[in-house]
Order: sequence, then structure tokens, then C-alpha cells
Amino acid sequence: MNGDSNKAIVEWYEEYNESIFKFIFMMVQDYQMAEDLRHETFIKAFVNYHSFKEESSPKTWLYRIAHNVTVDFVRKRKPFILLKDAFHLQKDTTKTPHEFLQLKEDSYELYHALSSIKESYRKVIILRKIKEFSIQETALILGWSESKVKSTLFRAIQALEKQMLTEGYFNEKTV
Repeated sequence: MNGDSNKAIVEWYEEYNESIFKFIFMMVQDYQMAEDLRHETFIKAFVNYHSFKEESSPKTWLYRIAHNVTVDFVRKRKPFILLKDAFHLQKDTTKTPHEFLQLKEDSYELYHALSSIKESYRKVIILRKIKEFSIQETALILGWSESKVKSTLFRAIQALEKQMLTEGYFNEKTV
């Protein structure tokens, strides 16, 4: 390892650690485990810095590592963890208590419905619609073709809407 790689990883950590954590957290729905997996993601990035070929952005490369680390964890720990009331586990110092409660009320239905759909659907919705990655970046992170990302996202949104209807979060007139 040289000084440039150390500096790059530190800069990437400062820039992306929070968004990587949130991505992992949405996948595993366990605050402590998401912290551990975020840590593992950056360790792997540090150890494998030499393999970063700049064919993608550092952000996409880090998300790919985070995805792989998370998938490995999930495979080892079946059955998949159901959604926990994460907002009670996590301290968010950037929001006032009122803002925090409003976020909880506004987000609970979405997170609950996301936890009830297939894992592949959940991943593509998180990356494309929540994290706002492009189709190409999402394909790189998940190791899928761009057409698979598009078709899976289409089906995932339909499944999410159906789940939210089933759970009564909105009616068909609002869809």
C-alpha cells in the first residue's frame, strides 16, 4: 500500500461511508450489523485498492463491494432478517426530534413493504430509486445486464405497489 491509496480510501470513506451504511442497512435491517458490514466494505476496498481500475466511479466500486459483502452475510444468515423498527435503534443527530418522528411516520410504510418483497426487487429499488444510481451503475453493482436491471425494476415497482395495496397503505385510486 502506498500513501496515495491510503489517502484515496480515507477520502472515499469520508464521502461515501454514510450512504454505504444506509444502503447496507436497507438490505440487512440491523443497525449493528450494517455498521459491521460497512466497516468490512472499506477494509476490502483498502486491501483490494490495487484492483480498482477506474472503469467505474469510486462510488460504484464501493457499492459493488458493499453489495457483495452484504450478499455473503445474508447467505450465511438465513432466514433473512425481517424488518425491525430501525428508527429506535439508530441515532440521527442531524434531525430534530420532530423531524425524526415525521421521517419515521413517512417512511415506515415504505420500509415495511420493501421488507416484504423479493430480495432482488428490494435491491434494484434501493439502488435505482432510493440511492439514484443509473441503470449502468446498478448493473455494475449487482453484476447484472442493463436489460435485467430495467425489467427487474419494472416488476419490482409493481410488486411494491401490490404489497402496499395489500397492507392497506394506499388504495388503488392513489396508485
